[in-house]
Amino acid sequence: MADSLPSHASVVVIGGGIMGCSTLYHLAKLGVSDAILLERNALTSGTTWHSAAQVRALRNSQNLTRMIQYSVDLYSRLEKETGQSVGWIQKGSLSIATNPDRLTHIKRQEALARAYGIDARSISAAEAKERWPLMNADDVLGAVWSPDDGRVSPSDVCAALVKAAKGLGARIFERTGVTGILTENGRIKGVETSQGTVMCDAIALCTGLWSRELGAMAGAEVPALACEHFYLLTKPIAGIAGNMPTLSDHDNHLYIRDDSGGLLVGCFEPMGKPIAPGVLNESFEFGLLPEDWDHFEPMMMNALHRLPALETAEVKMLLNGPESFTPDGTFMLGETAETRGLFLGCGMNSVGMASGGGAGMNLAHCIVHGHTAYDLSEADAKRFAPVFNSLDHLMARAPEILGTHYDIAYPGKQLKTARNLRALPLDAEYRAAGAHMGQVYGWERPLYFGKTSEPTPRFERPDWFTNVGAEVRAAHEKAAIFDASPFGKIEVEGKDAEAFLMRVCAGHMNRKPGSVIYTAMLNDRGTFESDLTAQRLGPDHYRLFTGTAAIKRDMAWLSRHAEGFDITLTDSTEAYAVLGLMGPEAARIVAECGAPELNELGYFRQTGAHLAGIHVRAARLSYVGEAGWELTCKATNAPALYAALTAAGAVPAGMFAQTSMRVEKGFCAMGHELDSDMTPITAGLDFAVRKSGGFIGAEALAAARASGTRSVIVSLVLDDAEAVPLGHEPVYRGDSIVGKTSSAAFGYRIGKPVALAAVKVPLAEGERVKVDIARRLCDATVTLGPVFDPSGSRMKP
Repeated sequence: MADSLPSHASVVVIGGGIMGCSTLYHLAKLGVSDAILLERNALTSGTTWHSAAQVRALRNSQNLTRMIQYSVDLYSRLEKETGQSVGWIQKGSLSIATNPDRLTHIKRQEALARAYGIDARSISAAEAKERWPLMNADDVLGAVWSPDDGRVSPSDVCAALVKAAKGLGARIFERTGVTGILTENGRIKGVETSQGTVMCDAIALCTGLWSRELGAMAGAEVPALACEHFYLLTKPIAGIAGNMPTLSDHDNHLYIRDDSGGLLVGCFEPMGKPIAPGVLNESFEFGLLPEDWDHFEPMMMNALHRLPALETAEVKMLLNGPESFTPDGTFMLGETAETRGLFLGCGMNSVGMASGGGAGMNLAHCIVHGHTAYDLSEADAKRFAPVFNSLDHLMARAPEILGTHYDIAYPGKQLKTARNLRALPLDAEYRAAGAHMGQVYGWERPLYFGKTSEPTPRFERPDWFTNVGAEVRAAHEKAAIFDASPFGKIEVEGKDAEAFLMRVCAGHMNRKPGSVIYTAMLNDRGTFESDLTAQRLGPDHYRLFTGTAAIKRDMAWLSRHAEGFDITLTDSTEAYAVLGLMGPEAARIVAECGAPELNELGYFRQTGAHLAGIHVRAARLSYVGEAGWELTCKATNAPALYAALTAAGAVPAGMFAQTSMRVEKGFCAMGHELDSDMTPITAGLDFAVRKSGGFIGAEALAAARASGTRSVIVSLVLDDAEAVPLGHEPVYRGDSIVGKTSSAAFGYRIGKPVALAAVKVPLAEGERVKVDIARRLCDATVTLGPVFDPSGSRMKP
């Protein structure tokens, strides 16, 4: 007798691929024994079944790497746990380089692997040839060998996960399509299916190719789109005996491995082929798309060059299977901003098998505990601007994201598709001034000025080095304008505004109107959800300023903690422009523009004023270490304000100059030094925390303080003025890795490269360390505070 659908389940997992099966397994492991999984066809029948199933541990961040390391551990022990083979083959991977920049790139990866505890080592072209005898190595300059990487059988992994989950009480319902998602007051209530309705407290949406459509049923934005993904399969070839390492020839956009005595040759071509919604309907089960040899031909030519044996090989098929991609190339994981109880585990960007074990564990942890097991903010389901959920933009961006899979990680590299989606109030003025624009959260922002042509990609000093230096010099010697308009702005109004912010913020939110307040916004663990600057405009009115990409996430966090408080929250980001006027001549400029009284304003104070007849809210603070004001005005008034400031001598400066100056000042930033694994204590920001408590996370923070927790952030000045640190470089004391850089730039005011780093052991002022830049160890000196103007006298009146 077929199992009948329950009327209620704590959690409903939708989708029977690797993410759904892994999430169900981990929910059951966490004690959610009544969780169920719904699959409209058969398990693994979407994209999982045709995955090439490579499991390569190293990713571009420590926690994404940690997540895949968990997958490796899970897959290697599942067979013992369940008796079900998972086809785990651990033969390593080989990444080759055929040009100097690729060699630098893979050596940076090797350095990072060492910091993350992964076995990776440089080898010569001859050694690479020994490990892959069929490879033409004539143009290979070197390689990195990673012996612990491997691959699995996708269907067998899912079978093992399901078997274990069932043993813990979870249930699976195949041939049960979802026809609707029930919500009430913005919360998940249940799922309507072809077999009946199930009421539930939460949904894990793991529906791969169809996630955007399923998310829309619950009123949530899920910006993911399918593209065609190709790999060639051959019949057995002489010279392939047993299993071999995966060969990565990323300069030629290829990955290669053995398959049943033949070859599997896959590609991530420079520009993929998008699949419009509706093409893959509900009947698409264990399906493939038509072969497209015209599209694959350039990749085939690359493969023939690398593998001469292909010339006489007999082709089984050119497999064309769909894979889903997001606008930035990282999957979506966690609760949505729009709908409480709707959790995403989708948009896997063709790394579902590698990520699935760890991602499923983290998604289950998020559902049960309210947060992932460690910081995964780069995969946060709430990170995308609404504009990226546009079908037109996804159709343009997803194929490019497929093509960036094997890109060299050049500094400053920008995507080219789905651009000009959101314009600053001063967009025309900046372009007229020669701005080179970059995209952040959909906004086009000036990166630097005076060079609009595309820069030459390289790891040495970049094309814009001199331009950025001129902007820093202007801010240091005269006056520069830094545009902070795209920073998120939230109006908190109502009689409970102070009480509410005293609860959700760790800073001194009870300061009087006219104050500027820096504050952390923490979770129950005492770690960062966000950091904000608040302006108290009146007894019942605050304006919060948050990071450009944080507005959606922060609005959701604040809204979900507002119950019981008499307040309103309004996203006012697009209503106002913010211009940071910074530098020693800023005082003269505001006086000439009609507001000399601003020169009497104290640090971290704000007031209303009129500049050139335009009403502004002037806040005395600095993110770049030079004296000035952040001037907030109506967005429509920004052109007139900018014209007055530039006529008085100020010049525009871009994001790269701001970053350089921030790092010199040792200022921490979300996504770099600050994340949900970091507390204000470890970030050196405990001075801004109320010791009286009463805020979310206060108890955890007090316990950490009592245990002697210390700051782990230091500044580093590199000896070699020509070195180009980028961030994520290991830091050595002697032969031991003691940390890694989090932000890095050239410090124009000190004349040397500078970095911020998080370290695992205490380092002393002036201590000598080394920074590993692509396996070149660069000498550096430790500073325990800012490397520029440590007293802060230049930025305070």
